[in-house]
Amino acid sequence: MVGGYTPACTDAAADFYARFIETVVRARGTREAETAKLLENTYRHVNIALVNEMARFCHELDIDLWDVINAASTKPFGFQAFYPGPGVGGHCIPIDPNYLSHNVRSKLGYPFRFVELAQEINATMPAYVARRAQNLLNAAGQAVRGATILLLGITYKANIADQRESPATPLARQLSALGATVSYHDPHVATWDIGGVPVSRTDDLEGAVASADLVILVQSHREYDVDHLARLAKRFFDTRGVSTVREAHRL
Repeated sequence: MVGGYTPACTDAAADFYARFIETVVRARGTREAETAKLLENTYRHVNIALVNEMARFCHELDIDLWDVINAASTKPFGFQAFYPGPGVGGHCIPIDPNYLSHNVRSKLGYPFRFVELAQEINATMPAYVARRAQNLLNAAGQAVRGATILLLGITYKANIADQRESPATPLARQLSALGATVSYHDPHVATWDIGGVPVSRTDDLEGAVASADLVILVQSHREYDVDHLARLAKRFFDTRGVSTVREAHRL
């Protein structure tokens, strides 16, 4: 997507990108091109918030939301699948919609209500996951204080090393505040700290999974055999809906 200050600018940008990009889409100008990006990220932000909120009440009603999404996805039109998770991260979805909302409010004087509600829902997902983790331990007769909790995958997106705005950070902070001893494993991240405090990293994945009081799959990297790890764990909380092991708990 390119849009120039003048038509000649648009032509120059399109010619440049056409050298190495198969399809170049031209917008009317710079503002339209930038707003197209903001709209796309806001669209994802709002729809992720929708399924995150559905995840909460479907859990309370004992409805398998993942099966619901798969069923709805069979409709050949009018539906696009979005999936719940422990929160949103990266440099686009949590930031661009809020930037757009701030500009609407500051320049036009009224709120962008969809974005503000989506942000409220998505921003509280790490705390929701922490509460679910606490409940899982309580159900097993174990307090979260003093429990060992292993986080698998701390990046904001699968199969990359980027940790920007990762929901793993507020999740680890919430669990630590509850008194848990938090450690992590991530094949893409050698060291991790929260507010300058290092988080313990394990290299022995299977040993750490088997010994932890609770294992939380935060990001499903391709290196993880999730079902195998779920069978090894005492308790396994899958926030990505990828495990097929019956004993695993899903978001």
